[in-house]
Amino acid sequence: MIRYDINPAGKWDAMTDQRGQSELRVAIAGLGSIGTKIATALDQGIEGLALSAVAVRDPAKHQAFLDGLRRPPQVLSLDQLGDAADIVVECAPSSQLRAIVEPAVKRGKAAVVVSVGGLLDNFDLVDLARANGGRILVPTGALIGLDAVNAAAVGTIHSVRMVTRKPIDGLKGAPFIVKNDIDIDNLREPLKLFEGTAREAAKGFPANLNVAVALSLAGVGPDRTMVQIWADPTVTRNVHRIEVEADSARFSMSIENIPSDNPKTGLITALSVIALLRKQRATLCVGT
Repeated sequence: MIRYDINPAGKWDAMTDQRGQSELRVAIAGLGSIGTKIATALDQGIEGLALSAVAVRDPAKHQAFLDGLRRPPQVLSLDQLGDAADIVVECAPSSQLRAIVEPAVKRGKAAVVVSVGGLLDNFDLVDLARANGGRILVPTGALIGLDAVNAAAVGTIHSVRMVTRKPIDGLKGAPFIVKNDIDIDNLREPLKLFEGTAREAAKGFPANLNVAVALSLAGVGPDRTMVQIWADPTVTRNVHRIEVEADSARFSMSIENIPSDNPKTGLITALSVIALLRKQRATLCVGT
């Protein structure tokens, strides 16, 4: 049984589990549809982990949720999370990625990046983490098969292609659509919005194509991973199909994700982060 305690100053004390291991403190930046699910899972219990802190733009808005947790975490500013946690989970808009990740990895902590598309414009954070003993962890997110892509990349991957189809509501407001003045509100049939590299897709659809960037980092990189994006009024789920040609295998994958409370994000994204956190101290880990 894992024990938790809070010192008189309201801060989490380092505790140990029944195996004598100190538990890992987890902080969450952002309590939207993803962050609240992760916080709830941590509060309910993940082996060897404890929710120690959160950072939110409007603490009053989330006070009822935090008060409902068994052990409410500290509410801190973004730059304080690295002091209060061993793992900082980024669940905020991509524009906030650097402000969340940099202080954590500078302190030699781990940062779980959900807005992985934003990492491409801040890739020096990887070098910063390496220099300070930190880590940047990218969850599988709304995809399947990244284990297979990682394995194939040990050999030679010849090509990676991804086709994404999303309901209209999940694409509204994307910079690419706004910039090109594309009307998707009255579509009656699928419309191909974009075809290009994962790097280009991340810029044009920052809230929608984190999956493409995660795929690219697992395989041949953001400039060789090719992406199509369709606005499709005939689908109600976020649909991704991936085709990989490698010297070790040829494989394809398809997934249909149920949107979360935020139509731009699949419900499975939060579950993927929870699965990643469980691996940090799990006795049994399955998959690479």
